[in-house]
Amino acid sequence: MPDRITPWLEQLGLTEYAEVFKVNAIDFRALPELSDNDLQELGLKLGHRRILQRAVAELVDRDKV
Repeated sequence: MPDRITPWLEQLGLTEYAEVFKVNAIDFRALPELSDNDLQELGLKLGHRRILQRAVAELVDRDKV
């Protein structure tokens, strides 16, 4: 399966977390399930967690349409 998370993280300016997502097997199926605590445990900074959470919410909303 091709890596789609890395290009998405690049669009968000969060490329530095691509390897963390890869090592932890986080893909688009897992993203909506991640809590703020999960993201903090993965090492994401507060601002980056908020950016990611907003982007995930947009993905979820778009997929519901």
